[in-house]
Amino acid sequence: MVRDHRTPPAPPSVASSVPAAAGAGSPPASEKPTRVRYIVLAFAAALSMITYLDRVCISSAQSSLIEDLGLQSEADLKWVFWAFALAYSLFEMPTGWLGDVYGPKRVLIRIVLWWSAFTAITGMIGMHVGGYVIGSLTVLVIVRFLFGMGEAGAYPNITRALHNWFPFHERGFAQGTVWMSARLMGGLTPAVWMVLVHGVSVLGTPPLLHWRETFWLFGVLGVVWCVLFAWWFKDRPEAKRSVNQAELALIRTSAAETQSGHRHVPWGRLVTNTNLWILGVMYFCQAYGWYFYITYLPRFLETQYGVKPDSLEGSIYKGGPLWMGAIGCLLGGFLTDWYIRRTGNRRMGRKLFGVFGHAMCVVCFLLCPLAPTAFWFFLAISLAGFFADITMGSSWAVCQDIGRRHAAIVAGFMNMVGNFGGSVAILVTGFVLDASLAWHSQHLAIPIGAMSEVQKADGLLTGYHVNFVIYAAVFVVGTICWTLIDATKPVMPDEPAAAI
Repeated sequence: MVRDHRTPPAPPSVASSVPAAAGAGSPPASEKPTRVRYIVLAFAAALSMITYLDRVCISSAQSSLIEDLGLQSEADLKWVFWAFALAYSLFEMPTGWLGDVYGPKRVLIRIVLWWSAFTAITGMIGMHVGGYVIGSLTVLVIVRFLFGMGEAGAYPNITRALHNWFPFHERGFAQGTVWMSARLMGGLTPAVWMVLVHGVSVLGTPPLLHWRETFWLFGVLGVVWCVLFAWWFKDRPEAKRSVNQAELALIRTSAAETQSGHRHVPWGRLVTNTNLWILGVMYFCQAYGWYFYITYLPRFLETQYGVKPDSLEGSIYKGGPLWMGAIGCLLGGFLTDWYIRRTGNRRMGRKLFGVFGHAMCVVCFLLCPLAPTAFWFFLAISLAGFFADITMGSSWAVCQDIGRRHAAIVAGFMNMVGNFGGSVAILVTGFVLDASLAWHSQHLAIPIGAMSEVQKADGLLTGYHVNFVIYAAVFVVGTICWTLIDATKPVMPDEPAAAI
């Protein structure tokens, strides 16, 4: 018997699928659904933007950190970048579980307050106070580990909130919007940093803040978001008075997938699910190449192509993969939902754009070493960001599709494995750069510390090219994984429908 992979049709009466807990009858036929769920999406998108602002700004601060901490090159910062990625990976799944148990509201408030505090503390590293220097490279590594620990779980809990507030046929759009917002802000962060810290040379505007003060400002933004979110948001639409019965019925068209959180999680069955592991390996590959954008890319453009920190053109180049990725996120989220609505085939609707996106990334990364100028490199790396992120709506919608009541845990698992891939990429990239610089030093018979900036840049270039080839090879694996992912196979297929 051949299994039908198409999405089952909606029940005859949408209103009848509303949980009894909602205490709602059928809405009047003439009643139009309210749109409160889109305010929830706006909160999620704003949080996503703040997340990336705080996460990406350290890559823009590389030159200042290298100077203030007396480092030799950007390769010395690999442990700083790695500490964040490792902590973010380790605490993703536990924090996703907290969101499933206690609801996303309380967990998200804790997450944002924690990471905002350590964003501000990052700006204190290397300060001279009364003849003493606050912190060191080791302290910065610890602070970034704690920052990553605090930020972990943000997206799984956003996924949990969207799962509670959106019907399945809008999930791709909702996830695409959240990730578009993240990538857009990540792409704009170099420009924001330039305006605040360096000024704009072409306009003759002076710097507005010291780089340390900019970290403090970014930390305050998270606190403001928490205050507004705590005042307005409810974990479930049934608890929000402004949601009418028509919108509640629309949200609950997939009532079997929207039940409340739970404490008893079958961890053994979850972590041995083949479909879930394939999803995780795919996201490992996704993050492996992506972490280059928020770690080494700004410094690469400055040292290899002479892009200036106060150059408007340079800020566009540095943010290219992320703001192009924003377009990819929104487009990919729209396309996956459109395909499913048109064909009813959820399995292919999630898979198709994943295979295409990762396959195109292979091509783009192989073109990077061939770029003769900053513009052509910007074009190649930005298209890599676009094609990788065209898969984001599908990736996170799959977490909801197969996770159901375990949506935040599944999302946490995927993001945990993915960010572990990012942590591996950061170290491998740094070690390859170290080896390339050491080989060049030996070739010139000059100690690394005595090399000029031009000689260091020449020594690092071969390492960067090797890394681009490695990124391409990893995306080949990601493409294969996408061919095997099945969004119609829940991680707990034998649970009673009422408990899903």
